Amino acid sequence: MSEEVKKEEKKSVAPEEIKPKEIKEEKEEKDSGDFSFDSGAEELPEEIKQKLEKNKQARAKKKLIKKKKKKVARVVRSGRAYIQATYNNTIITLTDGNGDVISWASAGLAGFKGAKKATPYAAQIIAKIAVQKAREEYGLEEVNVFVSGVGTGREAAIRALNANNINVLSIKDTTSVPHNGCRPKKPRRV
Repeated sequence: MSEEVKKEEKKSVAPEEIKPKEIKEEKEEKDSGDFSFDSGAEELPEEIKQKLEKNKQARAKKKLIKKKKKKVARVVRSGRAYIQATYNNTIITLTDGNGDVISWASAGLAGFKGAKKATPYAAQIIAKIAVQKAREEYGLEEVNVFVSGVGTGREAAIRALNANNINVLSIKDTTSVPHNGCRPKKPRRV
């Protein structure tokens, strides 16, 4: 019923008023379209592209049920990059100044499995994915980096951010350090 009411409201509005709104809606539809991995100066490896496209199609099937809200196009020039590098995985989250997530990527999202998720190469690829998404949708240009964890992907992720034309303003290590917190395991008897 709500669709019928909306149609009647549109009919009652003068034609001159409809045109600018339609143009805005068309632009928003183009801008809010799903993220495409085809763009970018440096291309991702072919097999990773295929895995990402496959994941995107699987998510699109799930989204058919839900109606998508119209996004308001906003520009975020400066933000934050949170890099969580554990022994088993690397996760990169790009946020705006308030901490609201703009884009994120993990090694599992890029198609890496098992021990390969914690490698520097995986960190490099996911940094590229997260940066492309943030730049296309929000125009991100510079970040303050907060690194957490002791994984092998931490330095590679920072270098990859810089290599993908994101200006790194500062780097802060936020790895938590225990003040002799948990009791260690008993020593093994061999």
